[in-house]
This record gives sequence, C-alpha cells and structure tokens, in this order.
Amino acid sequence: MKPEVSIKVNEKFKADFAKGYPLITKESVENAEMLRVEGAILRLTDKQGQFIAKGYCGKQNKGFGWILTRNENEAIDQKFIKEKLAAALAKRQSFFSNQETTAFRVFNGEGDGFGGLTIDYFDGYYMLSWYSEGMYTFKADVIAALRELVEFKGIYQKKRFDTKGQYIEEDDFVAGERGEFPLIVKENGMNYAIYLNDGAMTGIFLDQRDVRNKIKEKYAKGKTVLNTFSYTGAFSVAAAIGGAAKTTSVDLAKRSSSKTIEQFSINNIDYESHDILVMDVFNYFKYAKRKELKFDMVILDPPSFARSKKYTFSTSKDYTNLMKEAIEITADAGVIVASTNSASFGMKKFKGFIDKAFKDLGKKYSIVEEFTLPSDFRVQKEFKEGDYLKVLFVKLQ
Repeated sequence: MKPEVSIKVNEKFKADFAKGYPLITKESVENAEMLRVEGAILRLTDKQGQFIAKGYCGKQNKGFGWILTRNENEAIDQKFIKEKLAAALAKRQSFFSNQETTAFRVFNGEGDGFGGLTIDYFDGYYMLSWYSEGMYTFKADVIAALRELVEFKGIYQKKRFDTKGQYIEEDDFVAGERGEFPLIVKENGMNYAIYLNDGAMTGIFLDQRDVRNKIKEKYAKGKTVLNTFSYTGAFSVAAAIGGAAKTTSVDLAKRSSSKTIEQFSINNIDYESHDILVMDVFNYFKYAKRKELKFDMVILDPPSFARSKKYTFSTSKDYTNLMKEAIEITADAGVIVASTNSASFGMKKFKGFIDKAFKDLGKKYSIVEEFTLPSDFRVQKEFKEGDYLKVLFVKLQ
C-alpha cells in the first residue's frame, strides 16, 4: 500500500489544475516540503480542504509529480494502470497493422494519462522508460498490466533518472526472451538498427519518423545533404534512400561513425560513397566555409544542450547563431531542416530564432513545411510543454 500525502494547492494554480494541467511543480503547492516520498500518492486540495485531484510524487526535471485523476474515489493501482495502457494501445491499432513501420510509441506519458512513463514498440519488443524514482515504484503494476494486454517477444527498460537526473546503467532486460541485437526495424520501408541493451539510446529517435519520411519522399532526390549532429545517421539514410546525390554526416561522438556505417549497410547502401565525419560540427562549419562548400539541404537537429572542448551549445541561447552558420553553407534555393526537441519554448519563439538569423544576414526565406510530434506521441492540450518537437523546413530565397 502506497503512502498518501495531502498537498495544498497554491490558489494561483487551482484553476489550471481544474482545467486539466497535469504537472505538479514546487511553486504550485503550499507545502512543498511534503513532496519528498517518491511514489507516494498525492491528494491535492484547496486551502479549504476541498478535493481537486490525485496523483503521485516523482521528481522529474522541473516537476515534483503528476496528476492522474480528478475522481476522488478512483484508486491508483494496477487496474487503473491497465485501463490507461489499454486505451493507449487501442489508439495505436493502425500502427500495429502497418508492416512498413514496426517501431513506434505506444504510451506517451501524460499524453496517455500517466506522466513519467513512456513505452515504445520495436517489432515485438516493448521498451519502458522510467523518468523518476516515483514512477519506478509502479514498475510491478505496469509490467503486470502490460503482460495481460499484449503478446510480446521481450520487455526492456531504461531508467532515465538518478539523484542528478542522469541515466543509471543496469541490466535493461525485464521479461520474455532476450533480443538479438541489432534488432532491425522498419520505418516507412526503411531499415534501422536498434539496440535495447546498450545504455540510454536505442539508435533512432522515433519522434522524427514523419520528418525522415518527408525528406525521403520529397526533398532528397538529386541533392547534396549535410546532416549535422548526425548521431547514427538516420536522416542521412532517409536522404540516401530518397535519391540524394551525396550525404555528409557530422557528429563529435566517435561511435557515430560505426553506427552510421551500420545503418547504411542494412539498407544495402554503399556507405563509402557518402561522407561520415567524426568532428565538432562548429569546426566543420568553418571547414566548409573555408573550402567554399555549399549543400542543397542542411539538417540541424542539435541536442538541447551540448559541450565540446571549445564550444558550449544551448538551444535557447545559441540556435540563432547555429542557423546563421547553416545559412552560409546552404546553396541558393536550398533547404534547411531546423529542428529542436527543447520543451522550454514554443514554436513561435523557435520561428523567432530562425527569423533573426536571416535578418542578421540580410537574407530572405520561406517556411515550406512544419512538423510537431507524430500521432503516436500523443499530447495533452492542457500541457503544451509536452508537444516539445518543433521542425521547420526553411527554404532560402
């Protein structure tokens, strides 16, 4: 039986919670010192003691917990979790029947009614990601509910927390049979190599599926493509399959080279006809300008925060300057795919970063495509921060 703690809501936040806002922050409650038992059930009331909502305590980023129900008599137990999972799975049925795409999200945290947990599907394997110690206390109930609802080859997990908010290394296998990795999954007919047993990353960011497909289907043919912060080269593979004349993948991580070669190889693409470079992206920009290189398409998908020996990059502070670097090596009428997964600002502000970069350089542009999260990454309209992905296809004029 989980402990239950009474929490008094700050009057300024009462209306937001009543309307459906799910994140419990330190500022939103009067007695924040009570938010210390990870996994405790929280009973939120106003100053007069009137019930508002129930949730749980789980410290995650800027939050201290998540609201789960506004029904005072509803128990937060395995039955509750099973109902949430069943509803989420029902909404993804079209994905399960699509043989061209065998990797997608089946449960997206607060978007599916239980913040702090995501579940991804990889061709018969399920991967659970726990984002707080509090959420992790529900592990037995979540796995039991999942076992009752789905057939699976295996279940893996990623614990994405510790006292400093960093990933904890441990055996990621949970149930079923261990997979043989790399596991090859399909995405709109393309192949991608996935590792569920190799630290925090799997090898592909599922939220960019629609963007990769658009590059493949509409923008890549006959083009030279620069993929910066390329990770395992997923965008490069999409461009190459879409008929790009040549792709150049640049990432500082040493393992990015072998991972990108692997992604090309499983798609029967000659990786030696493409450039795969392990170097600082900002140094590459300098190199490209010095060599007077121009690309028909430049893909910018940096991490929200990154640090190398010479540079520190923060999306909210530095994206405009990053965009300027890209503009200067993009060919006339070329396209820049500008992307960010930062939840700290919205699309309007992101567009402002792009606009300032072009104005500073005295150049004109048009936005020809705009993407947010794909449909399997369900979001809650009352929680705009949950729709974190922002992607713009920007055409130089």
